[in-house]
Amino acid sequence: MSNIGLIIEERSRDIGDFLVGRLIPFRKKRMIGPFIFIDHMGPTKLGPEKYMDVDQHPHIGLSTLTFMLEGEIMHEDSLGTKQRIQPGSVNWMTAGKGVSHSERTPSNLRGGKEFTAHGYQIWVALPKDLEDMEPSFHHIKDEELPKWKDASAEFCLVAGEGYGKKSPVPTYSPLFMVQIKTTDSYALNVNGNLKGEIGICIVEGGISACGEEVTKGNILVSKVEDTCDIILAPNTHLLIFGGEAFEEERFIYWNFVSSSKEKIEAAKKTWKEKTFPMMKQDQSYVPLPK
Repeated sequence: MSNIGLIIEERSRDIGDFLVGRLIPFRKKRMIGPFIFIDHMGPTKLGPEKYMDVDQHPHIGLSTLTFMLEGEIMHEDSLGTKQRIQPGSVNWMTAGKGVSHSERTPSNLRGGKEFTAHGYQIWVALPKDLEDMEPSFHHIKDEELPKWKDASAEFCLVAGEGYGKKSPVPTYSPLFMVQIKTTDSYALNVNGNLKGEIGICIVEGGISACGEEVTKGNILVSKVEDTCDIILAPNTHLLIFGGEAFEEERFIYWNFVSSSKEKIEAAKKTWKEKTFPMMKQDQSYVPLPK
């Protein structure tokens, strides 16, 4: 039986009017496989005066993955995309050499009753040879994702490959994101089913692993082959992230990710000068942090 590599506690971060729990990057663990940024949004009550409004902002060198558990978000970007995301579906935007986007509460949910917003904002770094690829956007519906049951556990493969299945989300390096929900106690086997580094994020409930009890709001980090026996408590909800780590270091500044500091400096300059790819349908602008 091996030891847990690391347990990361969710830390509160303010992103304007919205409080999120940051899981990575963490000072002792900057990435989990190619995953470089994971924010837990909510659960929080929105409306009738408070909504989610993230103005136009830029990205390079990564793909963003938005996964909602409750509530809805309207995504718009400089490619001309306008896509509403609902619980269980995936918005996958690949920034590549540069894209801008906004995320807002849809208009029909404004001015009415309170509703709950709860989800995850995730960044996946691109391989070095694809960092300057053309930007793209894909929306994958909930019913298109691979789902299966094992004993008391329900699985959904959100992205990548695992358990002999492949998600339709167009990923660019070996990775996985799996959702698991249990009704009764369940012994989870990841060895042989997933590959690379692994982060087990506890949305609800708890797990026992290597003699440790790990509860809601934490993420357990390990390598798949080193992960010891994991027992999920009844009514537990997990998101499991990970994959093969990159050989090169990744630098992160604000919303920019790259293996090259020079590319980040160039992106900062074009965003300040507003020569970065911008949205035609949205004149909002989040300034570069000082």
